[in-house]
Amino acid sequence: MPSASEVREQVARESEQRRRLAVPAFAGGLLYLLSGIIVSASLNGAPTVGMIQGLAPALRGEANPRVSPRAPEVKFISHRALTLIAGSVVGAISIAALTLVVLAIFDAARFRRPETWRPARPLIIAGGAGVALLNLAHSVVLAITSHKFAVGHDLTSHAVDKALLTAGGVGVSLGIVGLFAALALAAGMVATMVASMRVGLTARWVSILGIFAGLFFLPFFASTTLELVTAFWLVAMGILFIGKWPNGDPPAWASGEARPWPTGAEMRAARRGEPVQAAPAAAGADIAPAPAQPEGARSSRRRKRGARR
Repeated sequence: MPSASEVREQVARESEQRRRLAVPAFAGGLLYLLSGIIVSASLNGAPTVGMIQGLAPALRGEANPRVSPRAPEVKFISHRALTLIAGSVVGAISIAALTLVVLAIFDAARFRRPETWRPARPLIIAGGAGVALLNLAHSVVLAITSHKFAVGHDLTSHAVDKALLTAGGVGVSLGIVGLFAALALAAGMVATMVASMRVGLTARWVSILGIFAGLFFLPFFASTTLELVTAFWLVAMGILFIGKWPNGDPPAWASGEARPWPTGAEMRAARRGEPVQAAPAAAGADIAPAPAQPEGARSSRRRKRGARR
């Protein structure tokens, strides 16, 4: 158990860190949303190839046409490559801010609950850096390959696949490494949010929102609409870090120890003015044992019960 002086130093250090990260958290949320808007606007209006258009060469008896039906799509992307790179740069900055915010929460949760899953920290660092850099690298490589296609003479389907990074070693490698980076960030973020909820650093709904924000980094959930969740969570962290949370900061921040949020039953009992019946805590639980009654009070109650008999 940390001493009182260690707790005071930790709380002071966390307060300073929260003040420094408040603006990056706000900015990260806005930039993350802006990044999605830039990328979506850049790809808006891109030529699409329907099933009939895609099968047209085969119906004409051309197994490998000289000009792929998807060639206009690659040229469209080439013309908007700089905008896509700009969106990736903005997104990388926002993910860097998110990584710093999650690390601050993890360190605060681990101080209050040492059994918090330790591998979450390196996963957050590796995953955050990997997702930011790989998304940027994907945009840069896509800009290069699509430009080569647009100015070249090979317009076959194989050339289209290489330009769009759906074939070849570079595209496959970026996809695999990007998937592992997203998994690492999601795992670290989910573990951190569960730990912060257990020790009472964030409200339950904020922790649950953070869990979903971590899961939405996985490529299976790629959607501009879902990016709103991550952006909103970062803004909520900015409000918490700047000290403007409704009804004040959660008590766990100032106390330097775990202060779990009350359950629904405990909150209903408190509203009715009933005493809260705490369940026996299992080994390693986050709930502190009830304080022992003084011996004098117990003996006094025994004397009163004897007198009534």
